[in-house]
Amino acid sequence: MNYDTARHFADSWGLLFTVILFLGLVGWTFRKGASRHHEHAANMIFGDDDNG
Repeated sequence: MNYDTARHFADSWGLLFTVILFLGLVGWTFRKGASRHHEHAANMIFGDDDNG
């Protein structure tokens, strides 16, 4: 595999793979039921607060 072949692969299939991966990760973040996990993660630092 020379540079031109690798560059062609990265320009076409690499871009497509990156876009699909990005859309999948965004979809995973905003899926139904994820807000409960996000709420828990946002308030985790306050769980061991002994000062009131």
